[in-house]
Amino acid sequence: MFNVLLLFAFCSVFINSDAAAFMKDSIIIADDDPQIIIALKLLLQAEGFEVTAVTNPMTLLDKLKTQEYALALIDLNYQTDTTSGAEGLQLISDIKKLDELLPIIVMTGYSSVDIAVDAMKKGAADFITKPWKNDRLLAILSTQIKLRDSELKGQKLHQHNTLLRDEQLASHNQLIAQSASMQQLLSQVRKLAKSDMNILFTGENGTGKSLLADYLHQHSVRHQQPFISVNMGALSESLFESEMFGHVKGAFTDAKNQRIGRFELADNGTIFLDEIANISLIQQAKLLRVLEEKQFEKLGSSKTQRVNVRVVSATNSSLNDLVDNNQFRQDLLYRLNTVEIHIPSLRDRVADIVPLAESFLITFAKKYQLPQPVFVPDALIALQNYQWPGNIRELNHMIERAIFMCADGEITVNDLGINQENCTTSSNSILNNGISSNSHDFSSATLDEIEYQVITERLALFQHKPIETAESLGLSRSSYYRRIEKYKL
Repeated sequence: MFNVLLLFAFCSVFINSDAAAFMKDSIIIADDDPQIIIALKLLLQAEGFEVTAVTNPMTLLDKLKTQEYALALIDLNYQTDTTSGAEGLQLISDIKKLDELLPIIVMTGYSSVDIAVDAMKKGAADFITKPWKNDRLLAILSTQIKLRDSELKGQKLHQHNTLLRDEQLASHNQLIAQSASMQQLLSQVRKLAKSDMNILFTGENGTGKSLLADYLHQHSVRHQQPFISVNMGALSESLFESEMFGHVKGAFTDAKNQRIGRFELADNGTIFLDEIANISLIQQAKLLRVLEEKQFEKLGSSKTQRVNVRVVSATNSSLNDLVDNNQFRQDLLYRLNTVEIHIPSLRDRVADIVPLAESFLITFAKKYQLPQPVFVPDALIALQNYQWPGNIRELNHMIERAIFMCADGEITVNDLGINQENCTTSSNSILNNGISSNSHDFSSATLDEIEYQVITERLALFQHKPIETAESLGLSRSSYYRRIEKYKL
């Protein structure tokens, strides 16, 4: 029989050698007949498979504990006897405990088809009879590997979708950046996105670090691959490894199914590590290894997996201060901040406040199916005077509340609930222009008259410089020039 198998294998080498370079799946073979192993290795290596061959079940199980394979091709009979298939059936059960998704193809003689059926009941995907036909064997291998890949992708997609549902960002889905500082920052982010460098975003809470991390990913060469966001501050010590690296079935008491970790989900894409300063030194050491070596093991497994991800992280803390206080590893900081980008607070980008507020107003009116109100002039002035300790997140929540508090389709200063202690001046003054509304009688003025008065005074303050005047008013250039034309200024 060996001569026949060897002849089939050699024929396949010459016929299919052109296709060999395109396949890189790794197959493990278990058979105690060295002639069978030689024939299979000749055939499968010619097809481009990476082949590992062993002669007994225990060695196969040891290999599975440390390496990833796309498929196992096993004989049913080994040293105990040559007919019952008992060893092979037990091997199938043991393989499934280590890797429940690994497809198993069993090899049997023509007289042992009943045993092959028992093997499939145990979890084998298919069987072949000896001597086999090369075309049928290769077709079975190809089909089962494709099915496994499809199942893995489906599992990743399901978990990815779950993460997206659980970790939705703020209700807005676009960046508002009319201020000069933000325009410059976005330009820098778009340039850096073309590289593969790790990026660290710093800035106060609520400045939009998560949104900018997603913006960077969408402008990168990885944009068609996953973007996985992780709130590192929410991971307890006990859940860290399972969440980040995954776990195998039975790794701990409640591990009823295999779990794919965040790094594996982000493979070939971007992983965003938010609140990176809030992890312990033990967690930092575990994270450092995957950043340095680009490999990890699932919890409960000794099998090493490689991963290719871009790491983007964010913090509102000074990591350098934490390093000085021995609360953050310096080597981890070096891995994270190839480039550090500081995001300005909302009070430092006044030109974005009104456009952001109006964007949130539109979003919440649609969300709650309510008539869209408008801001009264004093409310807009108060928004620009406020210091925004909670930044964009605070503005978002403030507008969501105001849309329910307002009456007659207008949002007033009282509806905003602004804390006067966090204003640079009174809510009736215009930011940094030294002009108080007390010097004008607005009680009977129309909105156009108020707008005209504010614009003319702001023009005088900024000496008719259009960019500075528009920014101070919170207007885009096009909106600013429309008003200049409207009022013939």
